[in-house]
Amino acid sequence: MRKMILAAVAAATLVPTVATAQSYGEVRRDQREIRESQRDLQRARRYGDRHDVREARQELREDRREAREDWRDYRRTHGDVYRRPAYAGPRGYRYRPVTVGYRFAPAYYGRNYWINDYQTYRLSRPAYGYQRWVRYGRDVVLVDTRSGRVVQVNNGFFY
Repeated sequence: MRKMILAAVAAATLVPTVATAQSYGEVRRDQREIRESQRDLQRARRYGDRHDVREARQELREDRREAREDWRDYRRTHGDVYRRPAYAGPRGYRYRPVTVGYRFAPAYYGRNYWINDYQTYRLSRPAYGYQRWVRYGRDVVLVDTRSGRVVQVNNGFFY
């Protein structure tokens, strides 16, 4: 375990890295590295000593930090996608933070507020026919169109 970690650290220090815009393949690579680090941490908790656990936690923390930095770089280079015109809600609109399970009135998840190009924003694919990604202020909300209930919330998505 230690040899593997030391080899990874040595390889990371020998290869110069450049902060560039992130492609979809790099996103998947970052997610895969985080999952591998989580598995290493579980193994270290089961079979390793305190030192192994500490190293595995640090590696997981670094992988998450790198993924966040890559995401920030991507948003910085593709910033015009996330800067949309001001949100104009339905009549009587007043922003209130929402959570999963909140029920929207039908006017809030009408066709005017749908986000049809969810891949552009790197949102997951909604369930066919029953769910829609909807813009709500600066947030993006996944709404069940049959009941109006919120399934998922991404706060502060637009700026």
